[in-house]
Amino acid sequence: MKQPHAGPINLMRIVTAHGSKAESRARAQAKVMPAALAPGFPATPKHDLLFHGGRTIANLQFSNFFVGGQDAWAASDVSNINSALSAAMSDQNLNNVMQQYFHGQITTAQLDSQFLPGPPPPVVSQGDVEDLVTRLFTAGNLDGADFTNTVFNFLLPSGTILNDNPGTSNASIAAEFESRAAAGAKKSKGNPAIPKADEGDSTNGLGGYHGSITVNGNLILYAVGVFSEERPDGTVNGIPVFDASWKNVVATFYHELNEARTDPDVEEANRTGSIALVGWTSRDGEECGDFPVFEANPLSQVFQEVPLTSGNGTVPVQFQYSNAVHGPEGPIAQPH
Repeated sequence: MKQPHAGPINLMRIVTAHGSKAESRARAQAKVMPAALAPGFPATPKHDLLFHGGRTIANLQFSNFFVGGQDAWAASDVSNINSALSAAMSDQNLNNVMQQYFHGQITTAQLDSQFLPGPPPPVVSQGDVEDLVTRLFTAGNLDGADFTNTVFNFLLPSGTILNDNPGTSNASIAAEFESRAAAGAKKSKGNPAIPKADEGDSTNGLGGYHGSITVNGNLILYAVGVFSEERPDGTVNGIPVFDASWKNVVATFYHELNEARTDPDVEEANRTGSIALVGWTSRDGEECGDFPVFEANPLSQVFQEVPLTSGNGTVPVQFQYSNAVHGPEGPIAQPH
């Protein structure tokens, strides 16, 4: 997404709001061309995704960790997030869009979700998330997981701000987990097709990102996202698009999980500078969820509630980039 720059970089994928400071920072160092395909918009084949030789995840699994403890979450929000995200990621018509990036059928399975002990942290950084992943692994909470195909989602509660700082900012997260549940960055060689992130925080349009960390020789994939909402005082955290914050959470993680399945080792690629580790990105480093959210104006062009293939209601998602139509595409009855 961004051009190479000197100094340490964070190696994760992001979702940012259109017109936000976070998006502006990304665009300042990216060769992103205007216009994207949404209903009534022209196709943009120059943004088509290219396969660079890295791995992908055809049979994806994911698990939701609700940060801040059970008291920080409305039971209805947790239920809606779990059910809608599972339904969206396993929906046939939505997966028909993503199947073009794989050989054969793709599947998704949601594993058990759990609450992580509180209190709700005021701020969460990349370093905090990776420290928490390490502690979960060490405590045995990830035992038996198929790390090759599993993404661990960390869902932040209302009021928590997310940033991409590689350092830790919340010792309380780690301490609470350890006591109650478990009783220098390298320079990239630089390649414009390898995504990078340096987007500030969720009060400036950052919605979430995905990444990875190696613990005891195991490469563990994670995603993190905020509880996107407009606060009573008029300030915004994350990317509030839908009429309920839980729907924003689902759409954010739909974005991150599809990027993780099509480009799971981007962080390792960015760390080493090896393009061979990258899965599917555009020439400018955009993953499947990036260009649609960059170009949609309003965001409702690509953030929509769509009917499930089963006919059992709708789910809130963000349309992903489709090479077949050279732009964002909603659910389709047959794969391309």
